[in-house]
Amino acid sequence: MTIDDPRERGPDERGPDDRALWDQAAAGSGHAFGVLFDRHAKAVYNHCFRLTASWSAAEDHLQSTFLLAWRKRDGLRLEHDSALPWLLAVATNVVRGDRRALARRLRLFRRAPAEAPVPDHADLVAERVDDQRRMAVLLAAVEELPRNEREALALCVWSGVSYADAAGVLGIAEGSVRARVSKAKARLTRRLGPPPAVAVPALSLEDR
Repeated sequence: MTIDDPRERGPDERGPDDRALWDQAAAGSGHAFGVLFDRHAKAVYNHCFRLTASWSAAEDHLQSTFLLAWRKRDGLRLEHDSALPWLLAVATNVVRGDRRALARRLRLFRRAPAEAPVPDHADLVAERVDDQRRMAVLLAAVEELPRNEREALALCVWSGVSYADAAGVLGIAEGSVRARVSKAKARLTRRLGPPPAVAVPALSLEDR
């Protein structure tokens, strides 16, 4: 499935804004919700990958995020012109919940033998493994950051959310968001070196 980037289209090509689409979806329009999915799925997918360093987990979290969004559509009014900041906040919570559930399962089954890797097409697997390996190195460093810095970094740097929108999602002042991002970048640079050492691969659903 190919999902293009709506930011590359002109205003007329984008169609109704997110507020109008969300109101239509809240009234039961599956088509309007589908437009929102097409508009933001790629960004949410990338956000989930960057939080998990896993292609398959990112796909699962993408589906869970939009399922929750559909369930909550009639009880929520957008506070931003774009639905993306709220969707990224939902995705972050979905990933957190999955990590907590995984930690519980690992505590219960940590002595279970590991499954052998399944062979796949060599070139494609090598590319994906390399992406995941690089992302895992970065995430290991990111996991050592304070949680408030991790969340600000994921929203503003990795997913391109504005500082103002991130402040609304996180419930803090815009200046505090900027400070958290700055501190996070400084910590990562000290640990991993300057960019591109801390660069994050940009992914697409069509690359699966």
